[in-house]
Amino acid sequence: MSIEMIGTKQMEIIEKLEATKAATLKYYDLGDEYLARSYGSGKWTVRYILHHLADAETVLYDRVRRVISEPKQVLWAFDESAWAKGLDYANVPLELSRRIYSSVRDGIIYHARLHYEGSGHLEFVHNETGVRTLKQEFDKVATHNEHHLEQIKMALDAS
Repeated sequence: MSIEMIGTKQMEIIEKLEATKAATLKYYDLGDEYLARSYGSGKWTVRYILHHLADAETVLYDRVRRVISEPKQVLWAFDESAWAKGLDYANVPLELSRRIYSSVRDGIIYHARLHYEGSGHLEFVHNETGVRTLKQEFDKVATHNEHHLEQIKMALDAS
């Protein structure tokens, strides 16, 4: 797809997805002292946030692909705390989550390039938030990542 065929909003979301990916990946290289920091009492550590981002990417990528392939279905929320506990975030190798996050984000960017404008109107039903569009789901990937980048920055600035 040529650059001329990509709309302004589509370019913005692709740039945001690429920027948040680059910003997130650098945190996977932090030392244990920094990975153990939290942005507040009882809140997740940087390590947990990074594992969560990898898992959330897989869930959101699955939604994107389902909406493109089989629109109008009901898609379910996931219990992030249950995933953190069940998948044992304290012991999962961070490098594994880094590779998952990076490769899945590449897939999301690929599909955003192909489908943000042309198929962005496709709908699905989220079991908690109701009717949503593919375009909204791409936007959610970026804003979700930005939200957690802010938490990581707060954790690192707190100490």
